[in-house]
Amino acid sequence: MALTHLQCKQAVPKEKPYKLGAGGGLHLLVNPSGSKYWRYKYRFGGKEKTLALGVYPETTLAKATAAHQAARDLLAAGTDPMDARKEQSQDNALTFEAVAEKWHEHWKTGKTKKHVDEVWHRLELDIFPAIGSRPISELTTTMVRKAVKVIEARGAVDMAKRQLQKCNQIMRYAVAHDLAERNPVADIRPGDILQPRKKRNYSRVEAKDLPQLLRDINGYVGGEHTRLAMQLMALTFVRTAELIEATWAEFDLPGRRWNIPSERMKMATPHIVPLSKQAVQVLERLQVISFDADYVFPGDVYKKRHMSNNTILYALYRMGYKSRMTGHGFRGVASTILHEQGWPHEHIELQLAHQERDETSAAYNHALYLPQRAKMMQAWADHLDAIQVDNVVSLGVAKAS
Repeated sequence: MALTHLQCKQAVPKEKPYKLGAGGGLHLLVNPSGSKYWRYKYRFGGKEKTLALGVYPETTLAKATAAHQAARDLLAAGTDPMDARKEQSQDNALTFEAVAEKWHEHWKTGKTKKHVDEVWHRLELDIFPAIGSRPISELTTTMVRKAVKVIEARGAVDMAKRQLQKCNQIMRYAVAHDLAERNPVADIRPGDILQPRKKRNYSRVEAKDLPQLLRDINGYVGGEHTRLAMQLMALTFVRTAELIEATWAEFDLPGRRWNIPSERMKMATPHIVPLSKQAVQVLERLQVISFDADYVFPGDVYKKRHMSNNTILYALYRMGYKSRMTGHGFRGVASTILHEQGWPHEHIELQLAHQERDETSAAYNHALYLPQRAKMMQAWADHLDAIQVDNVVSLGVAKAS
């Protein structure tokens, strides 16, 4: 007769261990101490083995029977159930941080050391303290959500979004390499759990005030690097960090082109800035005064570091533009005037690096409309020259090309 739940419950200890058979090698071992263990006796490779299936009553008769059947199925397929148990145990012990290390080693190919180190450092600060020690097989959507919400709570919404994306990449790697059965982050979008980032309104002058600003920049009596930085920012309207962290290796002056690598861009894709004749002239002067530094804008004290993030902002303050203009403000002014002049919206947005691009299209999209954008950037530089002299607001509508 088949073993019943009542028999398991009423089995009393004796002087020596004894077994209650359940068929097919499954039995309940009753010890003199009163403890009861489920065991499965089988043969593999000509050897007799015993597999532990749990402790009664935590492991019920039904659960033991199901585990027993699963072990028998493995045995029928030619797999030792004990080896499968060991392998599963190792997988269960694999933590999120351990998998992240494997992902990071795979992912870092082709990336700069600075970017690779920064990504790992952010994981160490923001993610591993929350879920790093969790077994990869036990990671849940709730755990990940709580981790990124903590980042959001300190006001770092963009960082929370990026860390959510990194968790997704790590879990995709885990699934692809049979380290996890499912990705609990796959169906989460940043907008599902994070509040939208409030748009910052950067101070900027009106178009009518731009001529005087440019004249004030040209007459700036502070450091020459700072004056040239403001001039180049007006000509290229890149982000402040993209400007001050620029290295000479990124520039092709004969080709009149600035290639900003993906790791320095907000959208993490490469960006091309066509250089006007005026921008090249600024850069040629910078080459003369940069003292063979790697950075185009080396620091005043430490030449191996780049210019401070606040240098341009404070220079504008000293010129009387506090609360009226910021480094980022040049982007808004350029966008407004170029749109008014009739340049195509997609050319302007791409030059501002506003368009989000996925990994598969990044290498293609960042070079879109390059001849047209080069023409636009030269026209923009010519416009800045003209308004400083004539104080005109527009050079007319751009011709379609």
